[in-house]
Amino acid sequence: MNAETPLISVRNLKKYYPVFSKGFIRKEIASVRAVDDVSFDVKRGETLGLVGESGCGKTTTARSILRALTPTAGEVIFNGKNGVTDLAALTDAELKPLRVEMQMIFQDPFSSLNPRMTVGTLVAEPMVIHRMGTPAERSERVAAMLVKVGLKPEHMTRYPHAFSGGQRQRIGIARALIMHPSFVIADEAVSALDVSVQAQVINLLADLQEEMGLTYIFVAHDLSVVRYICDRVAVMYAGKIVELGPVEEIFNRPRHPYTKTLIGSVPNPDPDMHIAVPPRGEAADVANLPSGCSFHPRCAECDARCKNEAPKLQEYDSGIFVSCHHPGV
Repeated sequence: MNAETPLISVRNLKKYYPVFSKGFIRKEIASVRAVDDVSFDVKRGETLGLVGESGCGKTTTARSILRALTPTAGEVIFNGKNGVTDLAALTDAELKPLRVEMQMIFQDPFSSLNPRMTVGTLVAEPMVIHRMGTPAERSERVAAMLVKVGLKPEHMTRYPHAFSGGQRQRIGIARALIMHPSFVIADEAVSALDVSVQAQVINLLADLQEEMGLTYIFVAHDLSVVRYICDRVAVMYAGKIVELGPVEEIFNRPRHPYTKTLIGSVPNPDPDMHIAVPPRGEAADVANLPSGCSFHPRCAECDARCKNEAPKLQEYDSGIFVSCHHPGV
């Protein structure tokens, strides 16, 4: 397959949650637009970061891509080993064979591991579900994967409570990679860890990507982590992507007003460094979005057009997409 063909192509992805009235006869009165018309590509071998404030829709986007959530509308085109497939249109039974190629690393390494199962059973579980190998072959493969993520084969007989947070996350990574997928979503994979342990896990993910040819979507709110590990960044606000581009371009020359304030909020030890003024007001209510640009009530560059006309995500420069009427101002 052409190396330039994106592994994942998301087109007009939407995930709405209905809001019902109170009372005996409940009627749908509104919708929470958690993800609203999101489109982007993920190239083979790259790491795409999804960033934004809590509630912006980044985790819902990631889970909708993997079909942990069923999208309301849109396409998720996956160019896997068995050809091109729209994941959004498949039934659960049709999705099962493709799960081998797509996996997820969860945020909380403790709650995502069954405390009643040993490490060996936890990591081997995906192979059991997909009927891969004999018990002896599975055990051998689990031992090799544990070594690959920085653990020991003798850890197979222990339970999750016997490990530190960083070790539990390594177990979660081993479970996600045991079937050698091509596409992995890391949902806040290091946010629950100590800073020193974060660096170790991030370096591990980077090494595994190079060794196994992985493609990542990295969901995070820690921008310093995103800048270190990602190739491109998609900035989300109120269920939409407002800026998308190469990581250094986004961090060094942000075009969207929201991206500027988001990056400016990262603590900097330089006492002479200019501190960006945070956006005024509260984050947009996705159940009751304002007219026009959803960011306009908090934007210093807002004008009449922003209040009445919603901007579209358009290419501002080569490889850089911005959803703003006044990009770069």
